[in-house]
Amino acid sequence: MLQRHSRAALAAAVATGALVLTGLSGTANAGTAPGAAAATATATATAQSRAAAPTAAETLRTADTSAAVLRAMQRDLGIDRRQAERRLANEAAAGATAGRLRAALGADFAGAWVHGADSGTLTVATTDPADAAAIRARGAEPAVVPHSLAALDAAKARLDRAAAHRNTADTPVWYVDVRTNTLVVEAVRPAAARSLLAAAGVDASLAKVVKSAERPRPLYDLRGGDAYYINGNTRCSIGFPITRGTQQGFATAGHCGRAGYPTTGANQVSQGTFQASVFPGNDMAWVAANSSWTATPYVSQNGQNLQVTGSTVATVGASVCRSGSTTGWHCGTVQQLNTSVTYQEGTVSGVTRTSVCAEPGDSGGSFISGSQAQGVTSGGSGDCTSGGTTFFQPINPILSAYGLTLKTTTDDPGPGDPGPGNPGGTWAAGTVYQAGDTVTYGGASYRCLQGHQAQPGWEPPNVPALWQRV
Repeated sequence: MLQRHSRAALAAAVATGALVLTGLSGTANAGTAPGAAAATATATATAQSRAAAPTAAETLRTADTSAAVLRAMQRDLGIDRRQAERRLANEAAAGATAGRLRAALGADFAGAWVHGADSGTLTVATTDPADAAAIRARGAEPAVVPHSLAALDAAKARLDRAAAHRNTADTPVWYVDVRTNTLVVEAVRPAAARSLLAAAGVDASLAKVVKSAERPRPLYDLRGGDAYYINGNTRCSIGFPITRGTQQGFATAGHCGRAGYPTTGANQVSQGTFQASVFPGNDMAWVAANSSWTATPYVSQNGQNLQVTGSTVATVGASVCRSGSTTGWHCGTVQQLNTSVTYQEGTVSGVTRTSVCAEPGDSGGSFISGSQAQGVTSGGSGDCTSGGTTFFQPINPILSAYGLTLKTTTDDPGPGDPGPGNPGGTWAAGTVYQAGDTVTYGGASYRCLQGHQAQPGWEPPNVPALWQRV
């Protein structure tokens, strides 16, 4: 806290892709049989339909990324502006590709990550060497590993349950590292980590203990990008503006305040009241603003308004930037999802670990990737002089837990045609979907490829980066 005071299905999918490519390689001539001509016409229509579909970068509006974020990416990632722009577009495409491969590989899937200065390479891990051809066919690099992501996540869940009944001060951080295909436990005392793993019944082949002197801590002297005050004496940062029905407000970190605590804005004008808060366990809260305040679809830093267009979850290795009034804009990469971290007050699970630095006063502030909201600053170690590690509470669980809608600039129909007024189905704008969730829309079924909060214009047929027809 930064606060002051299946295999058969896969083979079929690969075969289908090969047939489509064959069908597009030529056109029927005068001697072509009617059935072949019909097949060619169908393939042509399919190709035209696919050509009209928005790219992942268009869906996630990477072109709308602010100049301030691009400059921070250049400074902190050591890249130029063109690389920053290509990186965001590549990361959007990689997320969609990883989602499709996750669905196709099923139980074999073992995670995905991007790398390279412009995130130009996507690696997808699998437990079955026979999957390599299908992974390459999607433009990704295969990595064959011993453990599936499901197995590693299950081991981490056992560790989370065991930690709830133990003092984990000497083992403050643990996470699934898809790049090394292990459950990593960072420990001040390795013996404490081995004891925790034994108590959780985690197989030694799944885990790795890393000695670390870092002890993530709460930092109570608060400021933020768009600071607000709690009980008149503590300061935190607004995370992301939201609505709940007609009520306006914002999401922030749970350690900043408890339900019922009053808040004032940076201008000392009465602002609102904490409606709900969880900490530890999670680090999430939301504040309902009074009529003097209006939720806007922006993150503000140094007088600039940065657009927020959605909440699609960034891939491991993707760039991410943080806004805070103490240290301004700083960027880094997503290191691990679904991390658990122990602070003095207790363990917080489900946070994302990043290489972004932060300092006292950045608590509760916004983490964003391109124009996609990622989460609110929770805590960390180090500083922005020597470098550090910062954890954020993902925004989608906050939206889902409290029934909130992220305020975005996509009030227009978005990247696709909204289609019929009421096509029927279970898909609904405002719902937070996770990868693997299935919905119906317009008489068809779709599988979610990347976690996000649905919004008008992001109907399943319109955004192949987020939904796959099944």
